[in-house]
Amino acid sequence: MSKKPSIIFMGTPEFAVPSLKALHETFGVSAVVTVADKPQGRGRAVKPSAVKQAAIDLGIETILQPVKLRDPEFIAALEALQPDIICVIAFRILPSVVYSKARLGAFNVHGSILPKFRGAAPINHAIIQGEKESGVTSFLLNDVVDTGKILLKKTTAVADGTTVGELYAAMMPLAAECAAETCAHLLAGSAQPLAQDDSLASPAPKVYRFTAEIDWDKPATEVRQWILGHSPVPGAWTTWNGAVLKVYRASLSNSTCATGKFCILDGSLIVGCADGALELDEIQMPGKRSMLARDVLRGYRGPEKGTLG
Repeated sequence: MSKKPSIIFMGTPEFAVPSLKALHETFGVSAVVTVADKPQGRGRAVKPSAVKQAAIDLGIETILQPVKLRDPEFIAALEALQPDIICVIAFRILPSVVYSKARLGAFNVHGSILPKFRGAAPINHAIIQGEKESGVTSFLLNDVVDTGKILLKKTTAVADGTTVGELYAAMMPLAAECAAETCAHLLAGSAQPLAQDDSLASPAPKVYRFTAEIDWDKPATEVRQWILGHSPVPGAWTTWNGAVLKVYRASLSNSTCATGKFCILDGSLIVGCADGALELDEIQMPGKRSMLARDVLRGYRGPEKGTLG
């Protein structure tokens, strides 16, 4: 009877949970490494990460939560597990002293078709750039983030109007398939690592609320993708009648409105961009839930025209 492989899974958010489940159901995960429990939500109650909670639900007994990845106690615990494979999804950057412990290889599943969109927010940037196809890539870890040799790619079409939240959800099961197949190849010795073409690389830095302000001086198509690429988190925003307005969806409009100006026409909120106009479809006012703009306008008593931003 062959020995059960020692697979270590490292991850934190909900995005990584389907992959953890797939690996545990297929191979059995020996241990999970995740972040320390943290205060979350309005009540600030201390809660485990999504990956830790999933590990508990799956009955995985060994859960490590190192504060520092170079901590000698953590390294010793990792060595004691004698990992064959380390799978990393949405976790921290691993030092070589950690990823080198995997006998057959340590790999990451990244949310883009590498070498495109290297960085912390590949799914956001795929939408912002208007990509028609996205996907996930598994690659061997090395000392330079997101540059290791590619093991496997899985692609998915990106329909017009897709938000980053929708693509995120679609890619979770795709990442799980990629993780399971990559492990199978590494265990079978059939993996064929392929070097990335660095000339095709593009950055995908983390997105923040303070960088998500909408620039209405750009072309309408670009502004729309910016909105979709920040929806629902962190939420693209502008100011309307002196208050912050979050915009979650917008569509191209045939109506006319000056750049950076808003016009209320036939129950629609229209905003002018550099080369045309957008109709704001889903918005959120301060202290309110997100709503269809048409519903917001039913109770609107402000000016019919003005400046945004």
